Amino acid sequence: MVLTAIADEIMERHPGYRVEIIRGQLLISPLRDAHHGCTLTTLTIKLAKAGLHDDIVNVLQGVGLWLPLEAEDYAVPDLSVVDADIEQHHVRNNTYAPSSFRLVLEVTSENWKYDLETKVAAYAEAKVPIYLIVNRRHNRLHVLTHPTGADYSTHRVHSPGETVTLPDSLGAEVTLDVGGILAAGRTKSAPGEG
Repeated sequence: MVLTAIADEIMERHPGYRVEIIRGQLLISPLRDAHHGCTLTTLTIKLAKAGLHDDIVNVLQGVGLWLPLEAEDYAVPDLSVVDADIEQHHVRNNTYAPSSFRLVLEVTSENWKYDLETKVAAYAEAKVPIYLIVNRRHNRLHVLTHPTGADYSTHRVHSPGETVTLPDSLGAEVTLDVGGILAAGRTKSAPGEG
């Protein structure tokens, strides 16, 4: 069986699980918890209020990003800012060309190392200009910009109490309150972890 068929079978048998293929490896993410969803909603509202959901650019959750790494590779970022004409850049298997993505964002879960390691290289190689990581495990917000090869030349880590202004290339001025974003994703039973 090809990996995409296996991925499809897993998602069919386990609704809500996210399956991605990066460097020929299946990455399976569990169902999202409520705080994960709250973080995504908080960020979606913030980005939309900044003017990033119109006829030029859209804020979308769970849209497939085709990765130019191996034949079947793709990722499904938690949140993306994409060009509004993304449908014209469909590649295959409900994935879209990386050139349509201005920003991808991941909110960490139990498999947080994927977001902090595996996906950094994958998104950089796909030349996604901005990669944000809401790191619930370590209570930090990572902002990665300027993809070069399999990494980003700029990787800034921010703590609660800081504000972050995202690069102008996004298409609007967006300033994020790190503490507010991290608080939305914090579970009551394990502060700082998700």
